[in-house]
Amino acid sequence: MKDFSKEIYAYALRNAIEFGSAEPGKILPKLFQHGLDKKDIKKIMPQIQEIVKKVNSLDKDGRQREFSLLDNVVKVREEKEKDLPELPNAGKGIITRIPPEPSKYLHLGHALSFLLNYLYAKKYDGKCLIRFEDANPEKVSKEYVDAMLDDINNYLGIKSESIRYVSDDIPLLYNYAEKLISQDKAYMCFCDRETMQELRHSGKECAHRKTSAKDNLKEWKQFLAGKYKEGEAVLRIKGDMKHTNHVMRDSALFRMIDKPHFRQKDKYKVWPLYDFYNPIEDSLMGITHVLRTNEFEQRVPLQDLIKDLLGLKKQTVVQYGRFSVIDATTKGREIRELIESGEYIGWDDPRLMTLRALRRRGIRKDVLYELVKQIGLSKYEVHLDFDMIAAISRKLIDADTERYYFVEDPVELEIEKKPKLKSVKIPIHPDKEDTRNLDVGEIFISEKDLKEFKGKEVRLLHLFNVKLPVKGNKAVFTSMENKPIPKIQWVSSYTPTKILMPNAKWVSGFAEAGTKKLKADDLIQFERFGFVRLDAKKKDSNEFWYTHR
Repeated sequence: MKDFSKEIYAYALRNAIEFGSAEPGKILPKLFQHGLDKKDIKKIMPQIQEIVKKVNSLDKDGRQREFSLLDNVVKVREEKEKDLPELPNAGKGIITRIPPEPSKYLHLGHALSFLLNYLYAKKYDGKCLIRFEDANPEKVSKEYVDAMLDDINNYLGIKSESIRYVSDDIPLLYNYAEKLISQDKAYMCFCDRETMQELRHSGKECAHRKTSAKDNLKEWKQFLAGKYKEGEAVLRIKGDMKHTNHVMRDSALFRMIDKPHFRQKDKYKVWPLYDFYNPIEDSLMGITHVLRTNEFEQRVPLQDLIKDLLGLKKQTVVQYGRFSVIDATTKGREIRELIESGEYIGWDDPRLMTLRALRRRGIRKDVLYELVKQIGLSKYEVHLDFDMIAAISRKLIDADTERYYFVEDPVELEIEKKPKLKSVKIPIHPDKEDTRNLDVGEIFISEKDLKEFKGKEVRLLHLFNVKLPVKGNKAVFTSMENKPIPKIQWVSSYTPTKILMPNAKWVSGFAEAGTKKLKADDLIQFERFGFVRLDAKKKDSNEFWYTHR
């Protein structure tokens, strides 16, 4: 493993400068850009933790000084104008699909896969259809279906002409299974799980493979009638037990799951597996192009075999590197446990990369559309983190986002010899000539600025200069001249404000009174603090969610 100490130090310094302290979990994802292999994660974490501890011991000036010597190490992704590359065998009117299993809430990786299918359909004036793969009653639920439809339709803006459920096609899938059994291409197997795995691993056939098609069909009927309990029987395809691809070694097609289904209730107990229903559904829906991650590559031969045996039409399969979300956990079980324990506030907790969390933080859908275009159909695994989203978002929202002042942990300044100003004109945006009026009365600054610049002359942004006290809160007016001295935020007429930060902790303060006119979901920038989305308007205060710097 190469030496990443310089890169770790640089990213830890940047992380500490931006957020007050560095976190090891925020440093690790950056190292993949510099060649870190996933297998070396355990080796490098102690080094990251040691360097982070060193960086957090530095004061603010020390961090800035050290980072100035290393900022060339930090990689900044270039955001070039890109469009999706052409698809093979594609012409006007292609049909793609979005096939989620409704067993969890959607995260960033799901969104990018869905958008690839949707945007390619639009590119060729085609259709993108939605199919819920709800064939496992133990995992799927209406809660997840409703949440997914809300994310897909109302957040991502994906519209489909129809919505299909695999569970609605169970009788049809049974018929296809019987067709395979009648062709002597599938058989009922009664081996226990361990025996089946051992035989598949060694490439040996089990005794049940020799059962006649006629007897298999009888056992299949008994299977459907509920003769066998869970784990006692499965329907398997006759593949090639010597094949180097183990997926081809007589994979299971149906199994018993004796659990009620949110949609079908207790109507069925024998349920199809992915490799069986997926190729059939694609063919029945008229899908022309299957766009999916290359983790399914080994399953393509089996699905093609099923299509061949059943006389079904094949699709053009385009595979790309999987999307790995490395900024947060994406496992549904882990997230649910964190929520139930009270550690996370919900599926929209700002520490998550679920679509609900991104949406509530103020990430617009066009940010994800642009991210998809930049990534395209990369053959290699793409490591996703929030910085990628933030970089694109800043570019898209900066020019149109209104600016306001916010002061965290406000302290009132008593300013001697203060000019008699009732108001001051402030630019609404650094690149625009338009201005807004701010009332000038009592002056509040942040406690942090008061401590950091004690005894020094600072400029109250767009107002005038004062010398801050060494102790207390009595400052002295010095001049109106815009000098090259530190500039700090201030607020006079204000609205009490709370902001939920990315670590799920609230910060409180005063925002300028103009924020009272904002509506829920408005995205603004608190100057020198960051972009925020108004989440809730209270009677006498506002609550925002932090978006990014």
